[in-house]
Amino acid sequence: MKKLLLTACFVAVAGLAHADPVADREALMKSFGRSMGELGPIAKGEKAFDAAAVQTALATLNENAQKFDPAVLFPESAGPGESGSPNIWTNWADFEARATKFKTDVAAAAAAPPADVAALQATMGMIGGNCGGCHENFRVKK
Repeated sequence: MKKLLLTACFVAVAGLAHADPVADREALMKSFGRSMGELGPIAKGEKAFDAAAVQTALATLNENAQKFDPAVLFPESAGPGESGSPNIWTNWADFEARATKFKTDVAAAAAAPPADVAALQATMGMIGGNCGGCHENFRVKK
């Protein structure tokens, strides 16, 4: 039993040692962009409103948004990389609060998907406002 426990602990620690928080957070941010990219043409009227497509995109966005854990994805030891400004660590409480608001707003949108274009536009404005506010304060400008 002790051997099994030690092996399990070793595997868990080895898995953590190979984690790349910068790559993980960049991949997660790209997934947010893909979901928003699916919704954008519908909100702009470039594509017909499709309730099922909207619901699917919001469900995917929510599934990925709930994985957004600042403490895991933005450990101070990983540094800014290309996807984070030093402002993250100097304004940590604000960064965490914005992440929590984003996750809460996306969860609410996924739980009650918009029923028409006007509602989708409002939802996109709310979610996009979260993204934009965070990027404005915490993203490295290229």
